Amino acid sequence: MSRVTPHHRHLLVAVAAIALTLGVFALPGVDASAPAAPVRATPPATCGPGSLPETGMQGRVPTADHESGRAARGYRCNTRLISHRSGTGGFKVFRYTDRSGRTCAYYDSTRFFPTDLAMQMRTGFGVIVLDMSRPSRPRVTTTLTSAAMLSPHESLLVHPGRGLLAGVLGNAFANVGILDLYDIGTDCRRPRLLSTTHSALLGHESGWSPDGRTLYASSSGGQSLTAIDVSDPRRPRKVLETYGVNYHGLRLSPDGRTLYAANISNKFTGPALPGEGLRILDVSSIQDRARRPEFKTVSDLVWPERSIPQVAQPFTRNGRAYVLQVDEFSTVGADRPENWRVGAARIIDVEDADRPAVVSNLRLDVHQPTGRRASIGDPGATNPFGGYTAHYCSLPYQKNPRLAACSMIGSGLRVFDISDLRRPREVAYFNAPVAGEGSSVMAQPAWDVAGRAIWFTDTATGFYAVRLTNGVGRLLART
Repeated sequence: MSRVTPHHRHLLVAVAAIALTLGVFALPGVDASAPAAPVRATPPATCGPGSLPETGMQGRVPTADHESGRAARGYRCNTRLISHRSGTGGFKVFRYTDRSGRTCAYYDSTRFFPTDLAMQMRTGFGVIVLDMSRPSRPRVTTTLTSAAMLSPHESLLVHPGRGLLAGVLGNAFANVGILDLYDIGTDCRRPRLLSTTHSALLGHESGWSPDGRTLYASSSGGQSLTAIDVSDPRRPRKVLETYGVNYHGLRLSPDGRTLYAANISNKFTGPALPGEGLRILDVSSIQDRARRPEFKTVSDLVWPERSIPQVAQPFTRNGRAYVLQVDEFSTVGADRPENWRVGAARIIDVEDADRPAVVSNLRLDVHQPTGRRASIGDPGATNPFGGYTAHYCSLPYQKNPRLAACSMIGSGLRVFDISDLRRPREVAYFNAPVAGEGSSVMAQPAWDVAGRAIWFTDTATGFYAVRLTNGVGRLLART
């Protein structure tokens, strides 16, 4: 009889949890309304020496390029490849330097377990840990295969200040809320499991208070939000749960008292996809550990070209508060695929939390209705859960960032100059050569500021580190 290893036990736990969750899965209703008048696309990048630019429309990989073999060479503009590790990739990439000065990368390898099972049998399961002492030669030091790490979905987070890595067992709908916490501060190459607990009600996405004392877990389709006290990471405890809400990514203000929730909506039926937009919550009573904590809604904001709100990353410009909000995928249910809305990304002024306002948009030509119609025959273009749409964006730091990077699935990694918040412009991109339906870049990018580089994953081809060239990297200098 074959021996059941700890790895197999973790695998069985995850399979059972996902099967249990999928048994009650029900896709929310969709918005079948006609698309609103589009906002304009962001001006495209001007590519310098060493680039291999797109052949036509901004963000598009046309059928002709697949047929001629041009797509197999990839596309790059003001970027160059540093390194690549084959395998699968998921939804987050993190860069972390531990207390001894060692630098590591972490990324989830599971897009939707167990659909990635065949490839992962060859390339490995769980959260991959890379020693990035030499970015040109990433070295796998271990793979985390505890229950939550096998399928954290979009919940994987690193808290640099406390040296903690967290993940909640999740999937595209919800899951049973197993929270894993690891110490990565001692030796980032060899994370140490501190606790595995059923601290979250359900799992899908998450957020961390800036002081690292509170972890928030959202289940999206499961309609729940949980605040967890992780002051002692060996003994997490629930602070508060709420139900009947459908939040996606959760990010917090620098003082931890305001939560920016990507609000998909709080309805199982009706126009639940696309969602409502951005919801701002007062969580000061949770941050203060009040006797009767509460989630208090401050305001809601919607935008006409929305799809599925994914996450809102807070930042400041000259002391004023903003968020970089991104929507994933596109709407479905309109009369034709070319009329499905693509939300892409936008910058929102949240200085007055009662009256948030969209300042500008980060979009590609291929996201516009004319671009959608022109690209309708391209491989994967009409997939509402992929194609030429967005998934995650990130910033190199919170105070006065001048660059933003977005994973835009079939259009690859896109980099924007946001020095002028009202007039952003694209300055670089990297779309790796991929066979079949093309790239599938969904991961939140990580930044190597000193190295003027960005790390990300493609769901089908693994981990990439790329350097910004032709002067773009200079925009990473802090001001």
